[in-house]
Amino acid sequence: MKLANWSKIIITILVVFLAALVGSLATFNAIPTWYAELNRTAITPPNWVFGPVWTLLYILMAIAAFLVWREGLENPAVKHRLVLFFEQLVLNALWSIIFFGQHQILFAFIALVVLWLAILATILKFYQISKLAAYLLIPYILWVTFAGVLNFMTWLANK
Repeated sequence: MKLANWSKIIITILVVFLAALVGSLATFNAIPTWYAELNRTAITPPNWVFGPVWTLLYILMAIAAFLVWREGLENPAVKHRLVLFFEQLVLNALWSIIFFGQHQILFAFIALVVLWLAILATILKFYQISKLAAYLLIPYILWVTFAGVLNFMTWLANK
């Protein structure tokens, strides 16, 4: 792999995990306190599941972004798709802030619906440049779908 490609993959990993860090800052303090007190559904996974799942999803997201970026930023279509990718990444971090940081379960669900739509748009746009990049985002949208169900059910159980 070319040196330029190594730089791109490192940058995408750093940017994606920076978003993960922002989200986790809102999350960690709330888990043993506010989140522990919530009524949760029977389908809510144990807390230890979330870390490994999100780590894998963030790695897949970074690889997907790299696959699109390596097609060249001089291509306006690549730029547009990467902007869309980074917009959904911001929405991803915002969900954690709204849910865990602000304790706004219903607003977090609304944000998650917007995030889901942004991920879908990203998958569809990535597919036009790199089918593999689009396929790598499928586990992400599936997990966010599950997270949406959990978010909504948690809201119902705690309103």
